[in-house]
Amino acid sequence: MDTTLWMVKTACQHRAPRISHHTLFSVMELTKMSDMTKLHQAVAAGDHSLVKRILKKGLCDPNYKDVDWNDRTPLHWAASKGQMEMIRLLIEYGARPCLVTSVGWTPAHFAAESGHLNVLKALHALHAAIDAPDFFGDTPKRIAQIYGQKACVAFLEKAEPECQDHRRAAHQKGLPLDERDEDWDAKKRELERSLPSLNQNMNKKNKKSRGPTRPSNTKEKTV
Repeated sequence: MDTTLWMVKTACQHRAPRISHHTLFSVMELTKMSDMTKLHQAVAAGDHSLVKRILKKGLCDPNYKDVDWNDRTPLHWAASKGQMEMIRLLIEYGARPCLVTSVGWTPAHFAAESGHLNVLKALHALHAAIDAPDFFGDTPKRIAQIYGQKACVAFLEKAEPECQDHRRAAHQKGLPLDERDEDWDAKKRELERSLPSLNQNMNKKNKKSRGPTRPSNTKEKTV
């Protein structure tokens, strides 16, 4: 199967009611751990001391994307599980909050899905683009709405304009912003070229008012 089609199929096929990441992880970890780097494994398992040892020794790139899990980085795992200390550690060693998965999910999307308000606040404090849409046009706020994370929605409604104001001010002052994922830019162009009909449907969807009960097309592969 074409890689591009596989990525979109993977993104679209998970429309069942949300199941806890922690519940699924405990069931699937033995079968899927071998697909990850040591750092991904340690972060997903919540092993803070092992993560610190790996990072201190420089054994794994903190920004490496795991293709077997839709291009997740260790920071995506930490955000999805609400691991604040892990997030601080990864950021300290150079993890980039702007990196996205194969369908454009940032760490903020994962935090919003799972209701981890503290993670969203931390990402906002780092000036991460917490208003960035995924391939289907869904922002973290939209994901929070879909999964009924009301506290996250309320926070993001205030944080989004602050995020946009910061970007404008930085551009006006000529300050650098780490908000581009070059790898994703290339993949997004490939998706848009390969799936013109899907792109047209998305454009139509984005012109309509989006009610909070609409099922998401962007449900990421969960554990």
